[in-house]
Amino acid sequence: MPGNKAVAYREPGVVEVVDIDYPTLELRDGPGVNPANVGRKVPHGVILRTVSTNICGSDQHMVRGRTTAPSGLILGHEITGEIVEKGPDVEFLDVGDIVSVPFNIACGRCRNCKERKTGICLNVNPDRPGSAYGYVDMGGWVGGQAEYVLVPYADFNALKFPDRDQALEKILDLTMLSDIFPTGFHGCVSAGVGVGSTVYVAGAGPVGLAAAASAQLLGAAVVIVGDLNKERLEQARSFGCEAVDVSAAPIPEQLEHILGEREVDCGVDAVGFEARGHGSESATEQPAAVLNSLMEITRAGGSLGIPGLYVTGDPGAATEAGKIGSLSLRLGLGWAKSHAFTTGQCPVMKYHRGLMNAILHDKVQIAQAVNAKAIPLTEAPTGYQEFDEGAATKFVLNPNDYIRAA
Repeated sequence: MPGNKAVAYREPGVVEVVDIDYPTLELRDGPGVNPANVGRKVPHGVILRTVSTNICGSDQHMVRGRTTAPSGLILGHEITGEIVEKGPDVEFLDVGDIVSVPFNIACGRCRNCKERKTGICLNVNPDRPGSAYGYVDMGGWVGGQAEYVLVPYADFNALKFPDRDQALEKILDLTMLSDIFPTGFHGCVSAGVGVGSTVYVAGAGPVGLAAAASAQLLGAAVVIVGDLNKERLEQARSFGCEAVDVSAAPIPEQLEHILGEREVDCGVDAVGFEARGHGSESATEQPAAVLNSLMEITRAGGSLGIPGLYVTGDPGAATEAGKIGSLSLRLGLGWAKSHAFTTGQCPVMKYHRGLMNAILHDKVQIAQAVNAKAIPLTEAPTGYQEFDEGAATKFVLNPNDYIRAA
């Protein structure tokens, strides 16, 4: 049986590559595993040899110590892999298939899954609806920043790529299907982006850039990306977006300069709870700043897509209210403008097949938009550090040299 190296969270600011057990078709005890899930049989699962697995901003929240993640938690919810073993209940996938794995784990059997709300499956996390690989309070399913990983309910969850050679040729694009591309797309769909829309995306990290590329794919007339990080704003400009530095001047003034008016049709929050203030307050953390600014600049009757992460437990928050995810929102403003809000995990399976086809038929270059860069698994700690320092890069881990071979 082969070994298995993986990326583990140790303490705030520290991740390391460790040796862990090779996965089996049973969920075993370990850091973060819900006791009710220990010993759970997975005859419906597959074991993947990881092709690619990405570092995500959501991982960074844990690594910064901004969640209740336990030491030793194996990270990684963005997974693409080759099936090397399958359980006896797997009917429609075979050893050798290369598949994309949605970051949300879903049973396919519960009411929510049957209603395509796979981000809030009722059966995979004993704590609450919704689950994910390698994430705090998500049931304890082992993360995929590893050489091998278990994927449950594989017939339902896994998206098989139709051609192996084509998939490996486009792997830096296809690896984005597990999370950030559908998540950015979901943010835009939730915000009502369509042909001719004017769109403001808050945040030029990978999810924000994926949202900007998604808005273009949906036919937006103008896509404006706001951030504090000049390198990331340049990355947004590199594929045709307008960019605004939110520390430089009030956002409505900058919108007026670009659009001739101070509001947009659609707003997307790709920042989440570690948001900073705008203008002269950009040096301080203000978790409600993005949401409040979006209500200000989105037209009356418009919608806000909120794929940015908000949490119920933040030990690093500056206030007691913030530690339980309580924010000072200008909800009265949103109500007065009849805004619609959509929050929560993206239901990846709602979008990933269509987005796969868009990639395979060259309708979008998502890896170029987010500046994807493949690195070995052993360099994960460096990737985490550079990403945390604001690199305008989406780091893709390459545990088994598939990307080099491609």
